Amino acid sequence: MQYDQSWMGKGIVGGVEAGLVSVVVALLLFLLFHWLGRRNGWSYGPQIGWSFLLATVLTAGGDLWDMFYFNYAHLQSLPLLRAELALVHDPENLGVRVLCELLGVALGIYVGWMLSRGRRNPGEGHR
Repeated sequence: MQYDQSWMGKGIVGGVEAGLVSVVVALLLFLLFHWLGRRNGWSYGPQIGWSFLLATVLTAGGDLWDMFYFNYAHLQSLPLLRAELALVHDPENLGVRVLCELLGVALGIYVGWMLSRGRRNPGEGHR
């Protein structure tokens, strides 16, 4: 299920806005998985992996599906194509939005990882 993108701008502005949404979601998910991981003895690998997967599905999943659909579906009539394109926010810049969303997920996880490393106990070693 795709979140409402009607408030977003078009072009690179819409891409940056979608990327910022991805940063926030990925940061919150990483902090959640880091909290769970510390209590269950997980390394950073599962924390980063699950955060990236869920943040990508939640924020970029709809746009990724649209890209896949428009590239591989057999839209055999012009009215069907117009109807499908009308459901997509800013179809001309779909690739830019997906790129910004994926970069936003990576940035959000990186920021969360840096924040979590700063709260380590002084006697605790590297993991």
